[in-house]
Amino acid sequence: MTGQIEARLAELGITVPEAVAPVANYVPAVTTGSLVFMSGQIPLAGGKPAFTGLLGGGLSLEDGQAAARLCGVNLIAQVKAVCDGDLDRVRRVIRLGVFVAATPDFTDHPKVANGVSDLMGAVFGDIGRHARAAVGCSSLPLGVPVEVEGLFEIAP
Repeated sequence: MTGQIEARLAELGITVPEAVAPVANYVPAVTTGSLVFMSGQIPLAGGKPAFTGLLGGGLSLEDGQAAARLCGVNLIAQVKAVCDGDLDRVRRVIRLGVFVAATPDFTDHPKVANGVSDLMGAVFGDIGRHARAAVGCSSLPLGVPVEVEGLFEIAP
């Protein structure tokens, strides 16, 4: 039987990929008690960056939001792996940290972060509402414009 979250993903037309293995010396997630601390996810699709560049330097706000949304899909893939495939074990999206690679004059970091925040709300409903930080930086791994880390609460 398909769970509620899987059914919601299907309604939204979202396919969650397999969780991506780390590319350096870290683990994708650390669970302690009911909390899952997720390593930063970048906008990978098919194992390659779907977006590269800087916000305000060739990439539009809409590009940034789409990149943030894809980071969110990859976060969902990671938490799904932690939950042994059962996304209904997610009890709360607690916090998201959104890093935005941008030119010095770009100031719409919160609007970029809405790409992932809106996704979490659409997929998880009220339990997808979360605390958040959105910060600018000069560069991110593989030249991507957005990276998102997360903190989730899960049921045993």
